[in-house]
Amino acid sequence: MVFDSAVLDLQPYTGFDMDRFVRRTHCSWHDNGWQSLLVQRFDHATVAEDMRLPGTSDIHLVLPLAGRAQIHTTTGGRARRHTWAPGRLELLIPGQPLVRAYQSDSPMRSVQVHIPRTTVETTADQLGGRDVDYEAMAASLATGDALVEELLRQLADSTETSDLYAETSAAFLATHLLTRHQRGHTPDGAPRDDTRVRAAITMMRDQLAQPITLADLAAHVHLSVFHFVTVFKQATGHPPHRYLARLRIAEAKRLLRGTNLTIAAIATRCGFASPGALSTAFTRHTGTRPSAYRET
Repeated sequence: MVFDSAVLDLQPYTGFDMDRFVRRTHCSWHDNGWQSLLVQRFDHATVAEDMRLPGTSDIHLVLPLAGRAQIHTTTGGRARRHTWAPGRLELLIPGQPLVRAYQSDSPMRSVQVHIPRTTVETTADQLGGRDVDYEAMAASLATGDALVEELLRQLADSTETSDLYAETSAAFLATHLLTRHQRGHTPDGAPRDDTRVRAAITMMRDQLAQPITLADLAAHVHLSVFHFVTVFKQATGHPPHRYLARLRIAEAKRLLRGTNLTIAAIATRCGFASPGALSTAFTRHTGTRPSAYRET
């Protein structure tokens, strides 16, 4: 269950022009002597055009630590957009090459973890032999996971040199991803078997700062508005507008506790027309004003 570091030469993307786009500040293979798990920290260029990432055989987790940008990705002829923001997890699907472009007005940093695919698939066999659905896993993880986020941060800061620590961490991550992000229900209620609902939730998360209409969401998943509302409520137990409001309040909570942004800036980032609109919605959902929540 180890990487072939001799072949990869501490570079999981063969052919990727690393020096042009990132500066690596930590590598667990090199700095910790690990073989069973690759953990890296990067400083990123604030502007990238035509950044080509060849597909890898491993499972690649990305956790932004700093910066904010709209990432435009093309893979398999399909284009999509998502938000780069601290804490917004991403799983890159094995074997899928990507072309990306973005522009940020602030420094961008990340933790990136590569789990050997053999570790994930061996774990899947031990959990009953179910085929691994990496697309479903990626869609689910994009909705958030505080445990994975914290574990990636801890791994990036670890000074442990035992490969047993790395191997155990890789096995735990694989088990958690398979049991939490492939089976059952998401933390916020969307079942794994409806890709349309997952896609709509991902769009909501990626565009929290912008006005989103029911027509936008329905068109995104190729349903009529009526059918979309029905499918979404059946899957999550909530109508889309209420679910979106919950996501916006959850993001506001994170920014209130985790940043020094003003209430006005947080309102803008979370899609509220004004600080007053944020305060009204926040108080209705939580029973307390944003300023009081920040102080607790």
